[in-house]
Amino acid sequence: MFRMGKRIFLFLAVNILILATLSITMRILGVGAYFGARGIDYQNLMLFCLVWGMGGAFISLGLSRVMAKWMMGVVVIDPDTRDPGLGELVRTVHKLARAANLPAMPEVGYYPSPEVNAFATGPTKSRALVAVSAGLLERMDRAELEGVLAHEIAHVANGDMVTMTLIQGIINAFVMFLARVIAFFIANRGRDSESSSGPSYLVIFLLEMALSVLGMIVVSAFSRRREYRADEGGAQLAGRTNMIKALEALQSTVAYADLTNKEALATLKISGKPKGFFSLFATHPPLEERIARLKAAV
Repeated sequence: MFRMGKRIFLFLAVNILILATLSITMRILGVGAYFGARGIDYQNLMLFCLVWGMGGAFISLGLSRVMAKWMMGVVVIDPDTRDPGLGELVRTVHKLARAANLPAMPEVGYYPSPEVNAFATGPTKSRALVAVSAGLLERMDRAELEGVLAHEIAHVANGDMVTMTLIQGIINAFVMFLARVIAFFIANRGRDSESSSGPSYLVIFLLEMALSVLGMIVVSAFSRRREYRADEGGAQLAGRTNMIKALEALQSTVAYADLTNKEALATLKISGKPKGFFSLFATHPPLEERIARLKAAV
């Protein structure tokens, strides 16, 4: 529960930072003019929030490859590398990318971490990055690794990065809009329409925090659906057997970490099965459910 709570806190903190930055910018640009004696100019306020909410999400997407390399220390592998292991990794990713009909080969990288993890990011299908951890390369055999890589390539082929950005942008817009509307009515409770005034930005900020939590539930639900689809796409690219082997290997890794009381490894952003309320914030479905779905489709 602590591990899941920590991840939720970090995710929420990043999103709130984006919203706070947008809110300050909106104030500088005079968005307060949408509040006045006549009430709220709903149409223009919603349009402005939509532009800034979507804009912030797409700026984040555009910088995703750069941020991943900087924050996680991802080293992009030269396709002509003489390292046999890394060369095989690049060839496998490119083979899967061709099978998925991607318009361009993604960058392939790795980062020096003992965690068992892999991810795909990038603004478009033509500018994607697929990265794996050193821990994943050490612990998985060729078939399991191919299953993991196929899952990540399926994310790129399905356009999941753009899809999730669109969803997050819409959520951000509604959070910004509703926070201001609610704050306006709180500020003018008991006043007549002629004496109404703009809301406090502290109240707006607190409401954005609370509404962001609810927004995370929606985003996480969409994310879980996309994970099932990426599993199916990975099974088509690498073979259902390899995809199942990959998920079973990840399940064994998480189980080992839990049994030894170590912090669960961030396997494809998985740290065990969240329970109760925390399951609403899980971006990935439980591994056992993902495995069961793939086996049932055989």
